[in-house]
Formats: sequence, structure tokens, C-alpha cells
Amino acid sequence: MTTTDSSGLAHVLAPHITKGPVPGAVGLVARGDRVEIAAVGHTDAEGSAPMQRDTIFRIASMTKPIVAAAVLTLVEDGRLALDSPVAHWLPELASPAVVREPSAPVDDVVPANRPITVEDLLTFRAGWGFPSDFSLPAVQPLFALMDPHHPQRVPAPDTWLAALARIPLLHQPGEAWLYNACSDIQGVLISRVTGRSLPDFLAERIFEPLGMRDTGFEVPAAKLDRFTSSYVPTADGGAELVDRPDGQWAGLPAFPSGAGGLVSTVDDWWAFARMLLDGGGPVLAADSVRRMTTDHLTEAQRAASGLFTEGQGWGYGGSVDVERRDPWNVPGRYGWVGGTGTAGHLTPSTGTVTVLLTQYALSGPSPLPSIMREFWAYAAR
Repeated sequence: MTTTDSSGLAHVLAPHITKGPVPGAVGLVARGDRVEIAAVGHTDAEGSAPMQRDTIFRIASMTKPIVAAAVLTLVEDGRLALDSPVAHWLPELASPAVVREPSAPVDDVVPANRPITVEDLLTFRAGWGFPSDFSLPAVQPLFALMDPHHPQRVPAPDTWLAALARIPLLHQPGEAWLYNACSDIQGVLISRVTGRSLPDFLAERIFEPLGMRDTGFEVPAAKLDRFTSSYVPTADGGAELVDRPDGQWAGLPAFPSGAGGLVSTVDDWWAFARMLLDGGGPVLAADSVRRMTTDHLTEAQRAASGLFTEGQGWGYGGSVDVERRDPWNVPGRYGWVGGTGTAGHLTPSTGTVTVLLTQYALSGPSPLPSIMREFWAYAAR
């Protein structure tokens, strides 16, 4: 395997750093045995430390594929089945109400017509989550249960799940793809099934076997010098500081978010992607990887999820490209983006892995920023 510091990749990323407002970025493009890595800019807007290959980032929704893989380890262990009703472990979700129609008030409900299953959670079709229209009445209460930039403010899992159970489903189980909430429910499910915390289970079954030494829900004091500050866009196109290295991730949160709570590095997420490309390695069986990286949505569900997936499909925990809309959309390409300005994908047909980590958050689910699109275009050459 040949690893190089790539002047070509740096040339793609650097203009977005020099013209602002992105303070820095680390990118990795692996094409089989050839690996390009570029670290540009700085870990904060003040320029106090240069980006390095081992810089630690808040990876946000790049957490989702990792948690889905952890659920599948329990399926392989025989402790879960894809068609198992989750109410066996999550009794709070045993009798959910569903709004009569998506635009209905939260008190205009009917009973769910069937139980929510493990696979409903994995495919984001349980009925809780974000549609393209954030203004719907049943969507509004979900915002109180998430704070991606301040994980220490989210209540503990039992309290969180009880609050979720009081919110009606937006659609009947299995009917529609809805974003985000199902990954957080997966995290609670893992903990309930195993009797262990989500951080401990992920460390044992995912991080340690793959050598993902810098991935977790907190950054130890000894590693804070490698951790970035975090920024969100301002109305004038600038950057507002929302977290420093010694802030929200300096200790474990009460609620380890399966939807977006992890920190990681390019090499750690690359190790996870290589595991999937290799058919599961020490973590999963090949059939689990196949299910995870296969689109499970109907054509109508893909169309309705377009704000988030741009018309691509969804596997377990990540999107699956089904058509060539852009040069990087290779059918079968699997992965996801993080709202903190991160992205990770793998393409089984070509053996390509791309990981881009920045500390400048997205302004919304669409359109994705030019730094990502130019990075993907470079990787697709």
C-alpha cells in the first residue's frame, strides 16, 4: 500500500480554506492500494495549530453507519432479528400513535397498524424523524430531543426515549423514510439488549477490532491538543464558534447519540470503510455487509427523501447511490455526510474510499457545500 501526502488533493481543498470561512480540512482518497491524504489549514479560526493527519473531528452523522453495523453484530449473535418488534426491549414504543395525516395536529392520531421492527430502525422507516418539510406539527417536538452541537444538554437514554414515545409517528411503520431519529433509537436499543453502555459496546465490537483508537463519544485530556474547535455558518457567510476542544466532548454525555455523537479521524473512519469493502473482516459477516450497503427504499420513498439523499437510496445507516446524477454517484457507493462538515463513502465496485473532515458545519441538508462536491469530483477522476 502506497500512502502519500497529496499535492493534488491539497490543491482542491486549499482554496476553500484560504478564501474562508472553513478553517481547515483533512481529506483522504484511497483507490485500492494507493492512498492520498492532505491536511490543510488549521484546527481553529485563530490558526493556533495546523491540521494534521491525526486531527480529531466531531464526525456527526458519519456515526450512523457505525451504529448500524453494531446493531448487525447483535443480529449475527442471535440476540436480535431484523423482523423483531423493538418493543420487546423498548416497551416505551409498544403502542405508538400516528398522526392521521402528516399535516395533522399532534393530537389527531390513530394507532400504529403494526409493531416497529429492528429493520424499520435500520432503514429509517419507523415513523419518527425529519421529512423534507420541517414545519409539520409532529416534527416540531423532535427538535427538543436533539442538540448536535451540545450533547451534554441531551437527557439520559431512558428519559430521552420516554419523551420520544410521547411524540406521534409522522407515518405508519414502514411507509416513509425519515431522517435521524432512528439512529438514536438504535443506540438505545443496543444498550438495552446488551445491558451495557453504547460507548462500551462500540469500543468492544467495532473500535478495538478495527484499531479505531481515536473514535469515541469523548476526547480524553491527553488528546485534546489534536481536537478541533467547531463552527457554524453565520447569515453573512462567516463562522461562529460553537465549541472548543475542552468543551462538550471533554467528557462522556448522558446520552451517547447513535445519530451523531462520535469523534474520529480520517484513518479511523477509513479503517471502518475498509472493513465493509473487505466483506466484514473481524466485525461482520459478508451477508450483513451486503444488507447494510443495499438500497431498501421504494422509488417513491427515494423521491420523498430527496432533500437529504438527493434521490439516492438508503441502506442501513447510510445512503446508497442508485443512479449517476454526478460524476461521483457510482451505483452501490455507500456512506453519509455529517452536519459538522464531514463525509465518508466507499464504492465496492472500484474499491475507493473517500473521507473529508472539516470543522465548519453545513447550513442545511441541501445543497451540500462546494468543498465536498469538488473533493468528490477529484476522487471520481
